[in-house]
Amino acid sequence: MTDGDEVVLRVPAKSDYIALVRVVLAAAAAIEPDSRDDRIDDLRVAVSEAVTNAVESHKAAGTDSHVEVRCVTQGNQVEVTVRDRGPGFDPDDIPVVPDAESADRLLFEHGLGIPLMRRLVDKTDIETGDKGTLVRLIIDTSLKPD
Repeated sequence: MTDGDEVVLRVPAKSDYIALVRVVLAAAAAIEPDSRDDRIDDLRVAVSEAVTNAVESHKAAGTDSHVEVRCVTQGNQVEVTVRDRGPGFDPDDIPVVPDAESADRLLFEHGLGIPLMRRLVDKTDIETGDKGTLVRLIIDTSLKPD
């Protein structure tokens, strides 16, 4: 996505900054008058999960570098990227999470962030390696969720 409005945040890898990122990106995504509140809420949760994972990755790596969050809006299309400098991971190793109605879901106390991101936004891409991870979230804020 290009030629849109862009907001870039570089925040310390501390959980104290997650709420700030969530508020700023939700405000940027809601600029269009026909943006749906429920879609903005979905984006807010997905971004929170992505930034939380980035903060945890930095803690695990012992790095004090910043997490970079970039939001590009073009009409109702919003693309958010979250870049960390942690050790990376294999997205294929993420376990399949049971449906919310399943009793087995209670066995998952951790690790719901990526499945939740994938469920809440229209597209989720993850690029990861030993020098960090880039999570890309794309959502159309005017569409009803599936």
